[in-house]
Amino acid sequence: MRLVLDTAAMVAAIRSDAGASRRLLRAALERQRGLTLLVSVPLLIEYEAVMTRPEHLRAARLSARDVELLLDALAAVAEPVKLAFLWRPTLPDVDDDMLLEAAVNGRADGIVTFNRRDFGPVAEQFGIAVLSPGEAVKRLEKRS
Repeated sequence: MRLVLDTAAMVAAIRSDAGASRRLLRAALERQRGLTLLVSVPLLIEYEAVMTRPEHLRAARLSARDVELLLDALAAVAEPVKLAFLWRPTLPDVDDDMLLEAAVNGRADGIVTFNRRDFGPVAEQFGIAVLSPGEAVKRLEKRS
């Protein structure tokens, strides 16, 4: 299953040990269950910018260096996506456009987000499912 994780899902992955977002990130890092995370350069930059905000570092009990190491590990196992085509502006939040672009250019099966409402109709036009982290975990478990 080829997925793009929303930045909020990445933040949830570092802030909650038991959540579905953490399970997805861990499965990707361990290369389990046929999961491939797709990342673009702009998306990795966005992950770092948001995940290293002081409030997220405090809640996750991590340092900026810890986040850097995590993102390096993610970059090592994720499939890099070259953005051959851009669709901007498409979504209500311009930051979400980079997720859609990574998903479309990377031929993703789904976008994992807590913000399903804004992605739904547009992502469906490209044949990309919009999933909550919990739904993505359930789909992965069915594939195992």
